[in-house]
Amino acid sequence: MKFAIELAERAENYNEVPVGCVLADHNQKLVSYANNSMIENNDPTCHAEIVAIRSACRKLKTTKLLNFSIYITLEPCQMCEALIINVGIKNVYFGAYSESLKNYKKKLKNYFLSRKGYNFLGGFEERRCSKLLTKSFRKRR
Repeated sequence: MKFAIELAERAENYNEVPVGCVLADHNQKLVSYANNSMIENNDPTCHAEIVAIRSACRKLKTTKLLNFSIYITLEPCQMCEALIINVGIKNVYFGAYSESLKNYKKKLKNYFLSRKGYNFLGGFEERRCSKLLTKSFRKRR
């Protein structure tokens, strides 16, 4: 998670929403990493998770990342969560909880919690991740 936070801080320096992501294989070996790059790429799909997953799939020449773990500084949005499920990532660890997803998540049964063998856990370095996001949004407004 510490490296993901460093990536989020890097994104902040480029006026991106400060989100970082790290992907590790079943041996916890770093496979890919990214930060948000939507502004840099003029692409609204360049969330940290999507960029890291694309990179890992290209690197490994596959479309499935079974038994992988993903570490993200912010709870994944619906788009990223759908991709995480689609590629078969089993372990999702994130820092800050997303306020914008709070009401949405109440209405939906969490896919990860309803399946055996999946971990969807938040709150890792939560204070630090939340502070980084809050500071960034205050600066923009």
